[in-house]
Amino acid sequence: MHVVSYALFLVALFQCRFLAFAILDPIDFLALQSIRKSLHDLPGSNFLASWDFTSDPCNFAGVYCASDKVVALNLGDPRAGSPGLTGRIDSAIGKLSALAELSIVPGRIYGSLPESISQLKGLRFLAISRNFISGNIPVTLGRLRRLKTLDLSYNQLTGGIPRSIGTMPELTNVILCHNHLSGSVPPFLSHVLTRLDLKHNALSGSLAPYSLPPSLQSLSLSWNRLTGPVDKLLSRLNHLNYLDLSLNQFTGPIPGRLFSFPITNLQLERNSFSGPVQPTEQVTIPTVDLSHNRLSGHISPMFSTVQNLYLNNNYFTGQVPASFVDRLLSASIRILYLQHNYLTGIEISPTAEIPLRSSLCLQYNCMVPPVQTACPLKAGKMKTRPTSQCKG
Repeated sequence: MHVVSYALFLVALFQCRFLAFAILDPIDFLALQSIRKSLHDLPGSNFLASWDFTSDPCNFAGVYCASDKVVALNLGDPRAGSPGLTGRIDSAIGKLSALAELSIVPGRIYGSLPESISQLKGLRFLAISRNFISGNIPVTLGRLRRLKTLDLSYNQLTGGIPRSIGTMPELTNVILCHNHLSGSVPPFLSHVLTRLDLKHNALSGSLAPYSLPPSLQSLSLSWNRLTGPVDKLLSRLNHLNYLDLSLNQFTGPIPGRLFSFPITNLQLERNSFSGPVQPTEQVTIPTVDLSHNRLSGHISPMFSTVQNLYLNNNYFTGQVPASFVDRLLSASIRILYLQHNYLTGIEISPTAEIPLRSSLCLQYNCMVPPVQTACPLKAGKMKTRPTSQCKG
């Protein structure tokens, strides 16, 4: 009797385990096994401890199922400071045919991005940042026509940005910053693209006037080797609220329209922009940095409403508008850097007291600074530009 009962118990146990496995599609089950074999917890992480294939994989940490398919895979402990994972991304990832979301937390994942990811036709979110992914971005990623977010930032990727990436129609966020990418920036055709972050790479070439969509709200291309004019392109991007083109080799004028866009931080420093800068209306952008360019002409009074204004190391001439002095003395302007230009005067009393929370630098212009103020160390020690440079 006891033998019969024990046998029935074993049958029931087998049926339970069979049912547990039957929840998940066998192809997905095998794919997860392959993925698990190629990954390991870094010291201090126990994320993969729950990946026990004698139980239901849909209960594994980071695995999310709908019906009998895996629809999301979030690999690694998402809590801040967690050590993350190491190993490679197995090509079996491409077998998870219903996958809509794939993310890996910061860690030490190395090797190339498997081309099999391009088989995930329903993928909408792909984020593998702050790891050690190397090699090229697969051209075949362009097949992911439903992808909305592509974040491969802070890795070791090389080669160019495939033109196929720019053709993906539903992209809203492209974040490829802090890699070793080279070549040109491809045109982006998505009409819903709001964020493009390619900073800290080795990208070169110029940007065509219609290469980026007007839907962009955040554009960061700093620390590259990009060249050519961008005035026609920027004039179209009237939804921008963040723009950083610093540390490139852009040339030509800065369009006056740009300063009326809803931007909160404008970084155009360390390029070769030239000519006068004439905003069309009073500028309400809190921080504007146009330093280290080749800008010339008079400083527009329209800039007097900017809280942090960097115009240093240019070719500006003439008097500093009186409206700047009024706002500086009322502490409405926090930073006003005008050093290393060709300015000839500013109407401010030598006894005027600059508010402690405001900073003014006037040295190395075609005038003796009427007030003594603390300047950044990089401004040097010379107070006035040599008269031989100020003639005419």
